[in-house]
Amino acid sequence: MAAINVLTVTYFLAIDNYPSLQVIFPTFVHYIITAVCIGVPLLVFVGYVHYKRSAAFAAEADINIESNPYWYKAPPGWNKEVVFPLYLNMINLMIKMSKNEKLTSEEIEKLSDIQKSLSTLIDGGYIGKPSRMRE
Repeated sequence: MAAINVLTVTYFLAIDNYPSLQVIFPTFVHYIITAVCIGVPLLVFVGYVHYKRSAAFAAEADINIESNPYWYKAPPGWNKEVVFPLYLNMINLMIKMSKNEKLTSEEIEKLSDIQKSLSTLIDGGYIGKPSRMRE
């Protein structure tokens, strides 16, 4: 309603009384089409820039990060069951290599399980069960 009011008032009080502006906007419809085609994208752009520069954007981003528990723990699924165990085993392997130690059969078995899981993922298979399927 406010936009219609602004368009009506500005046309009939400003443009309708000045012949030089009537050349640009011969009818009210021309004025509305021009105002909508130029004004709406301009207002959206100005609003976007204002939002990005305001403190509200930073505060909202902080709240989203703090409210998402997976910023602070391993997400379920292939990350938790394959990737992070792989990282842990790689670190353990580097420590053992730096100390010139051999791998135990248990460590070799863990690495082979991770290798099988990675092969399953690469082939398009699933690791574990989604939480909605668990009962």
